[in-house]
Amino acid sequence: MNEVLEFLKASKVFFMATASGDEPKVRPLGFVMEYEGQIYFGVGRQKDVYKQMKANPKVEITAVSQDAKWVRLHGSAVFDERPEVFEAAVLALPVLKDMYGDPAGPRLGAFYLEGAEAVFYDMQGNARQVAL
Repeated sequence: MNEVLEFLKASKVFFMATASGDEPKVRPLGFVMEYEGQIYFGVGRQKDVYKQMKANPKVEITAVSQDAKWVRLHGSAVFDERPEVFEAAVLALPVLKDMYGDPAGPRLGAFYLEGAEAVFYDMQGNARQVAL
């Protein structure tokens, strides 16, 4: 898990694919943290991505390093909207408080991937699965 988490943090921006009906949708993400032994991500609950993930929780996340290595991580999104998860998210990325801290405003949909699998690749086609 730590190898995947550190790779995502170092990448700074990574991409997540969801489905909207039979159409794929990909968007950049930048928030990742470890909490209670899981890798957590977050999206705004007011956004289409949140609705897509609620309808079909299967997602795939990928990131590329400066040396052209990349990771593919997939699983089923499990939303965890406990207040303590939001508090941990704000500690990990303080700007989230400004974006999602107003109870009357947009809220953060924090999630982890159940049944997650991660595979690292290089440009020569070598693959290495890692445990999460």
